[in-house]
Amino acid sequence: MPNNADTGNTGTLTFGTSGLTVNYKQVGEHEETREKLECSHLGTTGYKEYVPSDLVEPGEFEVEFYFDGALNSLPAITGAAETITKSFPLAASQSVRATVVGTGFFIGRVFPAMANGTLMMAKGKVAFDGFTGPTYTVGS
Repeated sequence: MPNNADTGNTGTLTFGTSGLTVNYKQVGEHEETREKLECSHLGTTGYKEYVPSDLVEPGEFEVEFYFDGALNSLPAITGAAETITKSFPLAASQSVRATVVGTGFFIGRVFPAMANGTLMMAKGKVAFDGFTGPTYTVGS
């Protein structure tokens, strides 16, 4: 394994106003995308030609967490947009974590299955709204 690889252990996810307090098992990745606009014309030969779109899709991500039946252990699906901070684990030489910060809201939630001998796991889906971020800041 490369010496700069790391696990997600000690990473955190916080929501600015909803007060969602859970123990996360996983905070999923989010992908930002930008459309390509075809600008080929009748004189184009060989390959289609493209230019980048003006706007970026800010992305969404899933979370998985332990469900304990308390009122605060499921996200409010009707909640307003709030500040979301994904903080990555500290690298060996860092004292400040890398972060992704933006505003967004929950767009989905999955209630847990119930079975003997199995911990109840719930899921949520979060979308960044693009009004503020998401902005990545490198750790230092």
